[in-house]
Amino acid sequence: MELRLFVFHHAGGSHLLYRDWPSLFPADWDVRLLDAPGRGLLADLPAIGDVDELVDHFRTTLAPELTGTYALFGHSMGGLIAYELTRRLLDEGRTPPVWLGLSARAVPRPVHEREQRHLLPDAELRRELAAMGGTPAAVLDDPELWELFAPAIRCDLRLVETWTPAPETGPMPVPLSVYGGTEDATAPRARLAPWSERAERFLGLQLFAGGHFYFQSDPAALTGRITHDIRRALQLARPARTVGA
Repeated sequence: MELRLFVFHHAGGSHLLYRDWPSLFPADWDVRLLDAPGRGLLADLPAIGDVDELVDHFRTTLAPELTGTYALFGHSMGGLIAYELTRRLLDEGRTPPVWLGLSARAVPRPVHEREQRHLLPDAELRRELAAMGGTPAAVLDDPELWELFAPAIRCDLRLVETWTPAPETGPMPVPLSVYGGTEDATAPRARLAPWSERAERFLGLQLFAGGHFYFQSDPAALTGRITHDIRRALQLARPARTVGA
């Protein structure tokens, strides 16, 4: 069965970190690596610094393809966007994804309890990003490259760290899988596990060795698990066979 899988990138990133992923999924899956405005292939567009506006952007631009059999996956900031987009589609009575995957995305916390990395001085922010991984060393070490990329990084961090989610309306009917790194201080197990209460069909929390970007050196283990979980979700979506049929 052909399936469209939309992949949402992390804060300050683009589709480039995931460029090898399409080859790691079944050949009949249509894997779409997305860029937020101001990133990657959309670098010429103004960046969006508000969660609702960014969700609206994807809801509008992807509207013709958010039908039939499709799934959403997001890493870190991308997980937030994928989650909010799913909620928006459900609220509007539109076709929801058959599966939602969240990676290194902790459950929402009150704003006053969140890190405020977007306010850190440059030197401290670069150290934080280096410890997390995911940002090329050249960007962090080269003053000219840092000056070029820092506004986008701070914009995305501010988006995540100041986001106020709408009140929950109950567990989502969409099958949900959650992934993370065993050494990720930003999204540790304790802050990933509560996602089990946010979905009627929680397919589990899977941790991999590593930090916030645990999949960066070898994404095959993660993409393999995503494939497995999406297939489980597709089985759940099939009507039960009548006994004796």
